Amino acid sequence: MWVLGLLLAVLLLMKGQESWGACVEVDSDTEAVATENFKLGCICCKRRAEVPATASVDWYYMKVPNTSFVQIYSYKDKDKDITMDPQFHKRLTWKGSENSTDLQDGSILLHNVTTNDTGLYRCEITRNLTIDKFSRIPTYSQKNFTLTVVEKPTRPDASIISEVMMYVSIIGLQLWLLVEMIYCYGKISAAGVAQRESMAEYIATSPTEKNSEDLLVDE
Repeated sequence: MWVLGLLLAVLLLMKGQESWGACVEVDSDTEAVATENFKLGCICCKRRAEVPATASVDWYYMKVPNTSFVQIYSYKDKDKDITMDPQFHKRLTWKGSENSTDLQDGSILLHNVTTNDTGLYRCEITRNLTIDKFSRIPTYSQKNFTLTVVEKPTRPDASIISEVMMYVSIIGLQLWLLVEMIYCYGKISAAGVAQRESMAEYIATSPTEKNSEDLLVDE
């Protein structure tokens, strides 16, 4: 009976771990390629999954520092509203949470990126936690990142370093294998020389010495 209880406890623990890991706050990428689409990432996980809540998302854009933000997108109660900013007109698509009023992913997709889209982006998620009929606790999260637009995709330093280390490891293993082969060949050659010398010494022994050894054995 206790085995069944232990198994049930393990299953409940695994289930809890799955629910804890359902949402991961990953920062948005910051480098886009011109003429391609780019996902402006914004993830804000709810801390208390058992509490019902509603959330809204607002996106803002700043062309250069020390200027004001311009709202470019908003999402609330499953309604999408794109601010009529000429630069982003018909170029933004919702890529966040679907079929839910409690938004944890407020990402949007920017179509046909241009160099003019370089700048500072801000994502604001406002979440209202419903405790009971009369109590609501508002929470607010803000994420900022600077987007850089390049003509061709560039490889991150970590990728280049890992590739160099891979080639260094391959060359090192090949050199180690070569040293081992030379060492083994030397050992085999030394053993062969010793065996040949022993056989030559035996063959060079005079018949008289052989007969004397045989007579001593017979006696």
